[in-house]
Amino acid sequence: MTIPCGPVQKSIQDKLQDALTPAHLQIINESSSHNVPKGSETHFKVVAISALFEGKGLLARHRLINGILKEELDTGVHALSIVAKTASEWEKVQGAVPASPACRGGSKK
Repeated sequence: MTIPCGPVQKSIQDKLQDALTPAHLQIINESSSHNVPKGSETHFKVVAISALFEGKGLLARHRLINGILKEELDTGVHALSIVAKTASEWEKVQGAVPASPACRGGSKK
C-alpha cells in the first residue's frame, strides 16, 4: 500500500531533489508517531545520498539541508531527522537507516 504524499512532503522532496541531485532520496513522514492530529505533516526523516556531501562534515551537511528547507522549517515542520551521506558512506552501512529518536511527548509535559 502506498501512503499518499502530502503537500509539505512533496515540497521537501522537490526542493531536495533539485538542490542535491541525490543518488538516493527518501522523505519519511513520521508525524503519526507523535502527539499531533491525524494527517499532520510536522515530523520528517530525510535520507539523502549526494556527491555534494563529499568533503563536508556532518554539521555542514545538516546546515545545507536545513537551509534548503528553511521555508518548511519556519512554517510548520517541527522536527527533521537527517541522514546525509556520500555514496561510499551509504554503501558501507548497506543502506541501513537508523531509527529516529522516540517521541518525548512534546506538549504532553
